[in-house]
Amino acid sequence: MFKPDFLAPVHEFSQRTLDFSQRIAVMAVINRTPDSFFDAGSTFGLDDAVAAAMHAVDAGADWVDIGGVPFSPGPELPWQEEAERIVPVIQQVRQRSTVIISADTFHPQVAQAAINAGADAINDTTGFSYPELARVVAANNVHVVITHSLAEPRTIYPRPHYEDVVKEIRQYLVQKVQIALDAGVAPEKIIIDPGHDLNKNTRHTLDLTAGFQAFADLGYPALAAVSNKDFIGETLDLPKSERMVGSMVAATICAMNGARILRMHNIPESVQTVHLIEAAQGWREPAYQIHNMGDVNPPAHPEREASK
Repeated sequence: MFKPDFLAPVHEFSQRTLDFSQRIAVMAVINRTPDSFFDAGSTFGLDDAVAAAMHAVDAGADWVDIGGVPFSPGPELPWQEEAERIVPVIQQVRQRSTVIISADTFHPQVAQAAINAGADAINDTTGFSYPELARVVAANNVHVVITHSLAEPRTIYPRPHYEDVVKEIRQYLVQKVQIALDAGVAPEKIIIDPGHDLNKNTRHTLDLTAGFQAFADLGYPALAAVSNKDFIGETLDLPKSERMVGSMVAATICAMNGARILRMHNIPESVQTVHLIEAAQGWREPAYQIHNMGDVNPPAHPEREASK
């Protein structure tokens, strides 16, 4: 397993601390949009979005990522309306939990509203398409996720081409990190994301999955957003509803190559995946040990056997 040499392994959020030298965080996806990629608007309602966030927390998520506009091409949404979608969710989740909260937005005004509501981080899938966003992050001393993508926000980018996809994405992230540093963002507040499927075809995304170490060794915690994406569907010939196993495999490949945050939909399964990886690395103790610990092996779950 590749272990990155972090510039700052320990990251402080408003109410939690993560040591990425021995932790892999599970980030839950919460979309308050009517046209979201995977959940198809099922969490567009305020109560539904809050409930989904709290279910994720109860299932073991370390982080919830709350968005009001999908990455996919579509009409521009006024920033005020985007803020109205996510701010109430952030407020209610923050009142109920110490979980790390990020706002999935590229608008500086939305970012500021989200931070005021209690967000710990801004997840910008457009790589500072609005440079002012870096200054908002710096002024508020919150985290930022810097993601690789090529298109202008909510626009089509036909037939993306790369000579060397891993090398070019790495160079892009280095340049965007410098924008953040120049704006005053502290190194220990920076997270990077190569942007699975974002302006990339399936071959591109498979290559960056296999080559994830190139991003993780930049010294910043690296995020892998692989959950139920089209590269999994096209590789395995599966619809969105059947991509969970592929998502866990892709997440594991990235984690073994240095990813320290996994952005996922299926939270119980993702938490189990992460806990097993962490236990194998000696970062987490097993829930219990009975097997081959005595003269005779009892049932694996004696309390379950007794109830039958």
